Parts: sequence; C-alpha cells; structure tokens
Amino acid sequence: MNKTLSMSPRKTRRKKRLNTEVISYNLLMLPGMVLLLIFAVLPMIGIVIAFQHFIPAKGIFGSEWVGLENFRLIFNLPDSWIVLRNTLILAISKMVIGTVVPIFFALILNEIHCMPYKKFAQTAVYMPYFLSWVLLGSIFLSMLSTDGVINAVIRGFGGEPIMFMASNKWAPVIVVVTDCWKNFGYGSIIYLAALSGVNVNLYESAAMDGANRLKQIWHVTLPAIIPTIVLVATLSLGNVLNAGFDQIYNMYNPLVYESIDIIDTFVYRIGLVDMQYGLSTAVGLFKSVVSMVLIILSYWLARKWTGYRIF
Repeated sequence: MNKTLSMSPRKTRRKKRLNTEVISYNLLMLPGMVLLLIFAVLPMIGIVIAFQHFIPAKGIFGSEWVGLENFRLIFNLPDSWIVLRNTLILAISKMVIGTVVPIFFALILNEIHCMPYKKFAQTAVYMPYFLSWVLLGSIFLSMLSTDGVINAVIRGFGGEPIMFMASNKWAPVIVVVTDCWKNFGYGSIIYLAALSGVNVNLYESAAMDGANRLKQIWHVTLPAIIPTIVLVATLSLGNVLNAGFDQIYNMYNPLVYESIDIIDTFVYRIGLVDMQYGLSTAVGLFKSVVSMVLIILSYWLARKWTGYRIF
C-alpha cells in the first residue's frame, strides 16, 4: 500500500514533465507553423483567380467568373503542349542523369583512400551547389558565346564558332549538363552515407572468392545501396514537372523557347509580363495538381518498394 502511494507522486511528476516537454516542443514549432500559415496556406485563396477573368483593380471579389474557360484556353494553345513537352524532357533527363552521375561519383570517391585528396575532391565538387544560377548563368553564357572560351578552342582547331544558346539542338543538352555539373556533388552525399554502411566482411569474402575490385563493386557495393537508389529515384518523381526555373530563366532567350521553355517560365511570361493573371494561375494550378498526384504516387511506391514512410 505504501509502495503504491509512493509511486503515485513519481508518476504525477513524470506526467507533468512530459506535458511540459510537449508544450515546449509545440512552442518551438509555433513560429514555423505561423510562417507556413501566412505564406503557404492563406495564399491558397488566390487559386480562385484561375476561374476568373482577373482584373487587379477589381480584385478577387469583383472580377468576372469564367469557370473553366482559362483551362480550355490552355489546352487550345499550341505553346502549352510545347512547354509541357519541354518540361517533361528536361525534368526526366535531369532526374536520370542526376541519379546516375552522383552514384558513379560516390563509387569512385569511395575507392580513394588518400584522405587529403578525397577531402579536396569532395569540397571541389560540393562548391558549385552553393552558387546561384544568377552567377552561374552569366558565367556559362559568357563561356558559350561566340567570343567565349569554348568557341575560341573550336576556332583554334580550325572549326566554325557555334551559337550554343541560340540553337534548339544544343540548348537542352547544355541545360541538362550544367544542371548535373552543379548538383551531382551534393547529390552524392546520400550515396556516400549508404556506402559507409556496407559490411566490410562482404568485400573480404568476395576477395577470397577471387573477385577483383570491379566485381566487388558490381556484386557487393551496388546491391547494398540499391534500396537507397530506388528510394531517391522514387521520391524524385514528385519533381518531374520542376525543370528548374532559376536555371532556365537565367539562360534562355526567345530563340530557344521551342526547346527549353518550361511551365514555370511560361507562367512567368504570361502572368507577370503579359498580365494574363487568370491564365497563368490556371497553368500553375494544373501543374500543382499533377505534382501533388505524382508526390503521392512516389511516396506510395517508396513505401511499397523500400519500406520508407513518413508517418
């Protein structure tokens, strides 16, 4: 009886401590939740513009309601299908190359045992990720201009200068390659982390069976990180309609709209430049709905194939 009575105050103190911790965590989350509410939830009211002939002077409540007219206009515009095609091609290309190259780099870096050189290589390839496309876009455009370094080399070998960023043949390739160059170092971090968890005994067993280093990578290393590869590739499906506004905006021009104009830049032009607010909001809403469906699908696939789950 005394033991039961003595335990009761202890349980009470523990419960009070837990309640205090919960309140502290909630207070810690409060500023972030307020910012999320102000900048992400409340602006969702603006979705109604997609169903209106929006005039800023009249506002949301005074503009004419047109229903699905903006969406019909989208699908009747020839440019809309070109933009959708470009977005899918560029986004999928970036997704594939942005997955393969970091894996390849992580495998190479994992084989380097000279720590000073390894740290230098890691730092060198991580640096571009932290540079903005405003800066990198200017650098690449300067290098790829007719008077740039690359055309100087071409002329040095007796070739004719190429207008890279005025060619619908070269522009998509340059966009994908430069995006990969900027991001592959940072993208390899997760694969390096996965490689660090591979059991060393597996390599010793493979070596005893006569496997050389390449065979060890193929039969030991890659199978060990396949769940990570599948997870990262699956989760990237949610970004299949995000082809990189910052990069495209800083590198494109009207001559290459046909090949690298994407949904985000299209929305920017018709919304802010041409002031067709209803039409641009409809395009943005269509993209958001498709992206939401792809994100839900990607998380379902990630949970099914790799056991990954948020909740």
